Amino acid sequence: MRTNSIPEKELVAIILYISLFFIVVAVVLIIFFYFSRKKIIQKEIENKNLEIQHQKDQLHAIIVTQEEERKRIAQDLHDDISSKLNIVSLNSHLLTSSNLTEQEVGEITENIISLTAKALENSRKIAHNLLPPVFEKFGLNAGIEELCEEFESGKSVQTHYENELDFDENDIDRHLHVFRILQELMNNSVRHGKAAEIWISFRLVDETPTCYYEDNGVGFDSKNAENQKGLGWKNIDSRISFLNGTIKLKSEIGKGLAVVFTF
Repeated sequence: MRTNSIPEKELVAIILYISLFFIVVAVVLIIFFYFSRKKIIQKEIENKNLEIQHQKDQLHAIIVTQEEERKRIAQDLHDDISSKLNIVSLNSHLLTSSNLTEQEVGEITENIISLTAKALENSRKIAHNLLPPVFEKFGLNAGIEELCEEFESGKSVQTHYENELDFDENDIDRHLHVFRILQELMNNSVRHGKAAEIWISFRLVDETPTCYYEDNGVGFDSKNAENQKGLGWKNIDSRISFLNGTIKLKSEIGKGLAVVFTF
């Protein structure tokens, strides 16, 4: 019985073609994985660069905010304190005159006392804006209550504050950021939003401390990213990042502002 056998040359050719096929497939796979890996690495680099740029923007916002705060304090000291003390100094010098009547001495003395009292009051306000004594002594809850009272008495805004959380007194550094965020939001509501009412509430949501903030101001288009590039919003975003929290805001023209942030 005769068996069919493949000629040696054809067998060698088949082996070469199969080997070549696998080599080509291997090369294609290597190239594919190389470019895929390269694309993944490039994407990771881009994300890292975006993260670094975001951190730089946050740092820049913090620095600019600090500089603006320093300028404001320096201006307050110059306008409110320094000018009054200069007048007190001039009035004190007048008291050294030998030809003053008793009535003139009384008027100058009364003026000195009045200016000194105003300078003390203004210095107290400046110190209070830097770090409210109530917040430092009694914590975040008391600090927010006082902040609401100040806005109601000084800016004619009705505030509604509720708190279901028990703030840890040892966490005052983190709470100061929460306080500053609310301070910034309330200032924006009054200055830009022309709000007449503000609602603030703290709750525990999925074991996470959460703050709900609303106002009934004029609102803005929150879908427009340009409306969230102001220094105030950058400052808030920087503080949220420091707290490892999240923030969501929603606003429409004529429908006020709603903000939810975690910390």
